[in-house]
Amino acid sequence: MTARILSLHIYPIKSCAAIDLSTSSIDRAGLLGDRRWMILTADDGQFMTQRQWPAMARIRPALTDTHLELQAPGQPVLRIPLDGSQLNDTVRDVVVWKDTVLAREESPDAAAWLSQALGVSCVLVKVDVQAQRPAKADWVDRWREAHPEFAEDFAGDHVFGFADGFPLLIANQASLDDLNARLIAKGQSPVPMDRFRPNIVIEGEWEAFDEDVTALVSIGDVRLALVKPCTRCPMPNIDQLTGERYEEPGRTLATYRQLEIGVVFGQNAIVSAPEGSRLNVGDEVEIELDF
Repeated sequence: MTARILSLHIYPIKSCAAIDLSTSSIDRAGLLGDRRWMILTADDGQFMTQRQWPAMARIRPALTDTHLELQAPGQPVLRIPLDGSQLNDTVRDVVVWKDTVLAREESPDAAAWLSQALGVSCVLVKVDVQAQRPAKADWVDRWREAHPEFAEDFAGDHVFGFADGFPLLIANQASLDDLNARLIAKGQSPVPMDRFRPNIVIEGEWEAFDEDVTALVSIGDVRLALVKPCTRCPMPNIDQLTGERYEEPGRTLATYRQLEIGVVFGQNAIVSAPEGSRLNVGDEVEIELDF
């Protein structure tokens, strides 16, 4: 089966808006720049997401050669140096779900800007260069055991940043088309793919939800192992432009995409890529089904 990359996306700050890309470097940690920062509540260090703070969708990042730039309604542009010159000297432990990750705080100016934008006292942290957070070993090992012919390519840990559990999230455009057809049939509005916050969207000879039975995606020399269906929280119900919360598409998705692990859409993936690898919108994709 063949298909192509329809779109590429990174989310420099966990749970804030995406940056849409035409090309990206990729390595075992995923797409360059994805989820390297995270916002914490200042009082107890809880990591913040749109689940509780939907206004995070309206914090829009941009990356230049030298800075992370943030915009939000009613706020001046915030520019954060990429060279680490404003990072706190002290490394601290932060928690992402059940994982503890080494991080360092950005400047008090960044904390004040985000606190004003979100209406809660918070701080911005960046994953430390020494952080070692591997993808979920039980799912990775299960995939390796099921696919011994590919296991060597994916040997070792797959260390990444502040994403929920894996370096990449891959989505199938045909699956979104199927969901939107169901929404329209109910008299509901279709939703864009940004509700599901993928890194890579693929279209072509990949039928709706064929990702459930796909072992491997190859893009040139880059190989992506689809190791776990992505369980969906209420975040797909949040409009990524306005931060408004709705009941769809989650209500409809739950009627036909409920697995034992939860309601699922998209696939979490790990990466095997030669040094210097890049992905581009339009790149041809080879699909290897799992049967």
